Amino acid sequence: MQQESSQPEIVDKFVDVAGARMHYLHAGSGPPILLIHGLVGCSQNWRDNISALAGSASVYALDLLNMGKSQRVDGLDVRLKAIANRLVAAMDALGLAAADIVAHSHGGAVALMLAALHPERVRRLILFAPANPYSRSRDCMVRLYASWWGGVALRALPYLPAWIQRIAFGKRDGAPDRAIDRCLKEYSEVLRDSGSVHHVLSILRCWFAEQARLRRALCRVARIPTLLVWGAGDCTMSLSSGNRLHRRLRASELIVVPDRGHSVFEEAPEEANRIMLDWLGRHPLPARLPTPLPAAAAASTPRRRNRARAAHAASASISVAQAGAAPAVAKSAPET
Repeated sequence: MQQESSQPEIVDKFVDVAGARMHYLHAGSGPPILLIHGLVGCSQNWRDNISALAGSASVYALDLLNMGKSQRVDGLDVRLKAIANRLVAAMDALGLAAADIVAHSHGGAVALMLAALHPERVRRLILFAPANPYSRSRDCMVRLYASWWGGVALRALPYLPAWIQRIAFGKRDGAPDRAIDRCLKEYSEVLRDSGSVHHVLSILRCWFAEQARLRRALCRVARIPTLLVWGAGDCTMSLSSGNRLHRRLRASELIVVPDRGHSVFEEAPEEANRIMLDWLGRHPLPARLPTPLPAAAAASTPRRRNRARAAHAASASISVAQAGAAPAVAKSAPET
């Protein structure tokens, strides 16, 4: 077993995106991987996954604007297309021509829209219970929170007893207590920030319209290699919706983890890490990949950036760590 000191160092950094400061955690070197948190989340949600992935990659765990340590921006466009375009702007600022995307819940919906709008920027997708147009299990909660009274309840939620928070956040009793307690603490910290609460409420108020747009866009994601990971006991995004999404995304594989809920990567990080590394190892990238964009290209216009990507493509040798023991999961093979 490797010593703790040999693990890649995780550092806090900031990058300017759309005139605002976006915070991210970075570790490792190699092909880039972007980690995108869920609706009431932040980059810290991935702290037990970053080092495992950074053993063979350059990992960026982002705080989306208005969340975590990123800047609060009034009137920010919260539609999936706008958030996806800001991620492209972040990739440009970081000099990343393309990346693997790992995302959770609402972040998964953002990643799917990103892949639909900018397929050249997304190499592979790993999505933990992504929000999707086929899941109806939390529609009532979305409508509640989108109302005036729901907004009051959401602002009060961080100060309510833990058992109420478990119900509100869809946390199962089957998940490890320490994982649930940590998730509830993180979510409560987010909701104590008025700017973040307003951002979350704005997303919820356009939830159904955005899911309808995502449904129409999914046909453009069908060929991108995608891993879907679902907890068998997820009561936030239904497993049945995961099966439908898997059938829609023809290049996808669905892995169902028994006795886990909505946040498999937090509830069982070692298992989630094995799943991710194993899948990445079984779906290697082509031998030739574009190098990171030069700084000048990152700061230029979209047309110049496109020319720069074509001009500066070069060889990159990819080495992805193989998973250790096979995870105890139920697997659904990719559909053809």
